[in-house]
Amino acid sequence: MGSWLYEGLLLFGVIFIAAYLFGTLTQTRNAMNNRLALQAFLFCVLAVYFVWFWTRGQTLAMKTWRIRVVDVRGVALTQKRALLRYLLVWIWCVPPLLTAYLQSWGLGGTSGIFFVWVAVWAAMSHLHPHKQFWHDELAGTRLVDYRPAG
Repeated sequence: MGSWLYEGLLLFGVIFIAAYLFGTLTQTRNAMNNRLALQAFLFCVLAVYFVWFWTRGQTLAMKTWRIRVVDVRGVALTQKRALLRYLLVWIWCVPPLLTAYLQSWGLGGTSGIFFVWVAVWAAMSHLHPHKQFWHDELAGTRLVDYRPAG
């Protein structure tokens, strides 16, 4: 969980700069204008961020917490596998948000289902034989403890 919070702080900066650039380049004056295009752009920016770092083994937050992502053979991820993992990671967010959207729930209902879903999805890792997240199982990746030599 600590790694998630740290990653979130780092991503805040990445998203802030990317959104600023998008708004400047598209001359968007209102946050509601080009909202779908901005979301698609940020989705792609995050994909580039994670794929680039995961093919090198770690994001900065993962490095701090000594976590490394590898494939099932224990080697670095290819760009294709890293992209697959990125897409599968959205299992954490898309189902509850889509449900809340389709049900027209307000902020309270959306927040509630989101946090329940994340808690359940995280708890399901305890059902995995190696205590891995299920998106890693589906992507053919795994998180390992990593202590660099030296």
